[in-house]
Amino acid sequence: MTSTLSAPRRDVASADLSPSRTRRSRLWSVLSMSEVRWAALATTLFLAGGACQLLDAPAPVWWTLYLACYATGGWEPTLSGLQALKEKTLDVDILMIVAALLAASIGQVFDGALLIVIFATSGALEAFVTRRTADSVRALLDLAPEQATRLTASGEEEVVNTADLVVGDLVLVRPGERVGADGEVLEGLSEVDQASITGEPLPVAKTVGDEVFAGTLNGTGALRVSVNRAAEDSVVARIVSLVEEASETKARTQLFIEKVEQRYSVGVVVSTLALFGIPLALGAAFEPTLLRAMTFMIVASPCAVVLATMPPLLSTIANAGRHGVLIKSAVALEKFGKTDLVAFDKTGTLTQGTPRVSEIEPVRAAGMSTDRLLSLAAAAERPSEHPLARALVAAAHDRDVPMPHSEDFTSTPGRGVTAIVESAQVRVGSPALLDDVRPAFSEHLAEARTLVRGLEDAGRTAVVVIVDDVPVGVLALADQLRPGAREAVAKLTAMTGRSPIVLTGDNERAARRLADEVGISDVRAALLPDGKVAEVRRLQEQGHRVLFVGDGVNDAPAMAAAELGVAMGRHGSDLALETADAVIVRDELGTLPKVIGLSWRAHRVVKANLAFAATVITVLVIWDIVWILPLPLGVAGHEGSTMVVGLNGLRLLARSAWQKADRA
Repeated sequence: MTSTLSAPRRDVASADLSPSRTRRSRLWSVLSMSEVRWAALATTLFLAGGACQLLDAPAPVWWTLYLACYATGGWEPTLSGLQALKEKTLDVDILMIVAALLAASIGQVFDGALLIVIFATSGALEAFVTRRTADSVRALLDLAPEQATRLTASGEEEVVNTADLVVGDLVLVRPGERVGADGEVLEGLSEVDQASITGEPLPVAKTVGDEVFAGTLNGTGALRVSVNRAAEDSVVARIVSLVEEASETKARTQLFIEKVEQRYSVGVVVSTLALFGIPLALGAAFEPTLLRAMTFMIVASPCAVVLATMPPLLSTIANAGRHGVLIKSAVALEKFGKTDLVAFDKTGTLTQGTPRVSEIEPVRAAGMSTDRLLSLAAAAERPSEHPLARALVAAAHDRDVPMPHSEDFTSTPGRGVTAIVESAQVRVGSPALLDDVRPAFSEHLAEARTLVRGLEDAGRTAVVVIVDDVPVGVLALADQLRPGAREAVAKLTAMTGRSPIVLTGDNERAARRLADEVGISDVRAALLPDGKVAEVRRLQEQGHRVLFVGDGVNDAPAMAAAELGVAMGRHGSDLALETADAVIVRDELGTLPKVIGLSWRAHRVVKANLAFAATVITVLVIWDIVWILPLPLGVAGHEGSTMVVGLNGLRLLARSAWQKADRA
């Protein structure tokens, strides 16, 4: 048992307290990339060749080192370029290799080797950019521990792989360990840091009946957790599935550039041949003409243009994912920036999706206090599993109202419950229960009906309480507005230029009450799923690019119909999560305007990158055609611009980019 306890603590300590180990791990991660290893070897051979050349070593020695540099730094681009030629496309890689070989053929082996080194280094940087972006997203996914302590039927402990846990298994989570599976606490009390899943800044108290998520960090108490989701169905697994989709698609801008790249590459080859052949036909010297043509081929290659697009988009997706918004594709990211109207579902989206007691109204003629009324109602409802019952019990807990013991509990679907509480018969349920009240209590009945009408007119759900056939009060229940909803609606209105709308299947009164609270005037209520789709299409016909936010199965058709569908992740249905283009994992509506702003910023970075890359290419091409551009300078300028646009895209990984996003 001691070893089981100490192992995870040693891992945590070493991860937290050993910076040198962390640095070694990161270095090993970088060196594990083949592009980096080959680029490093090519650079080493190039430097060795340069040193031998400067020291007047025999020419075969430094030529051999330079040619080895060609081989180590150029074999991957050559293979990639030849593969492209087989598919009848012209890749920029082959342009670079041809230019380097031509340089060697005229004795400029140093220049060609320099080209290979810079090109290999640029490729390694691109690979590093892609790896770092992927790692930023993967950090969200590598949460669950590899092993967990499972309790057998006899109470013995066994260490198993978390992937082998099945629904119904009982897992022991010790202090300081990470939870191995999604489940429900059966025994124990602790605080769990679940910021990695929900984004909550403080640990959350967990006790019997509470849900815990795989990958969250347990505090000082021990918990016995019943697994309620298999590993492949856990929240973490669902996140993995969604994020993997993001890496399989590309933005339309990138696909357009790839098409342009092929045609552009053909144009570069034709222009290079013309720049070489025409002067030769007019009597120009062979060697300087060939060198100029090679330099033109190098500086005109569209490497920087290609790299200008994906790093900003992938960095933005990673940054959003780090803050709890999983965007399935770069295409979806672009659509965020083009949104001009946001439509919300109501329940579970703008609201928390669980009813809460909002008012307690005793019947004055009965002379009962609010605490006494809530105490009796909660005591009667306590054995029930109905959501309204849970709301009453939760309200009693929140107000520290005692709940007496109840007995002889019965439940009637559609009407309510009956129980004996402190020798009195207590009935709690629908206003239809008032129809059973005897005429002798007409004063109580009339006041209770008045209270019910007033609460229902305000969009509340009314629950009546009857004690020994006497109406003693009415409780109002309402779905609570989601924290941050008002602020999110205000920011979305400012950013899109139009107030969001509500599309809901709820009744008109409840929907308008909620809309008034959140600051929305356009409400379309009592909609079935096909009605929501019809409303979305009507808005599209009016020229709007609609972003629809929902959480349930009934929202999935509208998500599919809208330009962009966004699902609330914590309690969203599987169908909604699969249909959505993006998922707000932490259910924080405040992230929505930030993603829109971040999309705007990514678009600006892409345009800036493209403008910079095009300017550098234009300047270098004109320089080479009008004057004479030295090959090393052309290589440095071209590959330098490629590195600049790649690093510029990485800026969108910064936390400051997220913090300033909704002020974009």
